[in-house]
Amino acid sequence: MLAQAIQAYHSLLTPDLARESQTALTRLQREENLFFGSRPLCTVLRPHFISPDHYTLIKEVCSAVAVAARQVVNYAITQPEILERLALTPGEMRLLDLDPGYGELSVSSRLDSFLTTDGSSFQFVEYNAESPAAIAYEDVLSEVFFQLPVMQEFAQTHRVTALPARQQLFQALMSAYREWGGSAEPSIAIVDWNGLPTRSEFEMFQSYFQHHGVAALICAPEDLTYRERTLYANGTPVNLVYKRVLTSEFLQRLGDAAFEHPLVQAYRDGRACVANNFRAKLLHKKMIFGLLTNPEVTSAAGVDPLVAARIAQHIPWTRRVRDTRTDYAGVEVDLIPFIVENRDRFLLKPNDEYGGSGITIGWETELDEWTRAVEQAKHEPFIVQERVVIAYEDYPALIDDELVIAQRLVDTDPFLFGSEVEGCLTRLSTVTLLNVTAGGGSTAPTFLVEPHDI
Repeated sequence: MLAQAIQAYHSLLTPDLARESQTALTRLQREENLFFGSRPLCTVLRPHFISPDHYTLIKEVCSAVAVAARQVVNYAITQPEILERLALTPGEMRLLDLDPGYGELSVSSRLDSFLTTDGSSFQFVEYNAESPAAIAYEDVLSEVFFQLPVMQEFAQTHRVTALPARQQLFQALMSAYREWGGSAEPSIAIVDWNGLPTRSEFEMFQSYFQHHGVAALICAPEDLTYRERTLYANGTPVNLVYKRVLTSEFLQRLGDAAFEHPLVQAYRDGRACVANNFRAKLLHKKMIFGLLTNPEVTSAAGVDPLVAARIAQHIPWTRRVRDTRTDYAGVEVDLIPFIVENRDRFLLKPNDEYGGSGITIGWETELDEWTRAVEQAKHEPFIVQERVVIAYEDYPALIDDELVIAQRLVDTDPFLFGSEVEGCLTRLSTVTLLNVTAGGGSTAPTFLVEPHDI
């Protein structure tokens, strides 16, 4: 059904309709400030379509992974040897000791994955549990696409449904705030460094929160002060922090001073509800997949064997790079020689980076370079991860005033609120490292699609 829907959409794109739709897309993105820095978020003329059945699969599998990940983390914090595998830094360990005041480890998160058009493969590549971006971007971009001439033509024959997520984020923040002890309406600070290309999304959230009757402002960590047990952002009292600043960058920039920073003082004293809180790091480390693909760990953590077997179909085998023996497909192997000899199956990733930074793709790397990368990875917190099935689809774009329909890699990244899915980020690229932050590719809104006669 999806293939037919995509073909039907592409068949509508006459040269005139493509140009008219591109003009509207450019104008509306400019009006809505849908830019990542200076680049428009979307450069293609078709949204990402998924079927209702696909969305059911996404919801079920993501929820199972999220619940199992929390079970594994709860077990790991009681077992030093298991916790050590996550390779948390000393600073992160200190922050873990502080009580956030509510139970949810990750109020909002994102599971980055590849879902093939026929639904035969749905595999994750990482769990962005600390500071997931693009929720507001995707909502507004969906509203933009409904206004494109080609989408209005397509809607005559197909039912298309957007998957908004801002309301779910707002509700999740408010739920954490109420559990933390907030009774009156909160005052929200959206906190991240100055000068980031995501500033436009922060402004979208600020407007959205204010529209729903909640005061909100945008500030950097250096704009926060703490006095008389009250947290201030640019002089305004705040008690709910929508934390977009990454913990690793916060610690790296501030060093030991981070532990006396106003944000941490208010968090420690229970004077500000911070979401996501610092314990989200337990889920965010890429080695979380190493625990979830280790049967001994999932069994000891109490993950139902049927659930463990199901999610194993969707999570790539992952291990921390070190001189050790481990299991692979039921066989014990010497990890380092094994991954050197089988580079076409694996890639290397830093345990805690983003934007595609530091990744080495084995099947695109010469043996000597791969061997050096593996040796270096032994001395840093790196993971090795098995290759997954990459999803591809044709997407139309206007290039030099000509319509070009070409194959793109498609990253399907569902948003989770706690362990429930609502909405999805779609990223497109012509290269293997699929990341807008890294400076390439395009986003696209995600819609459910089905013919009107269903």
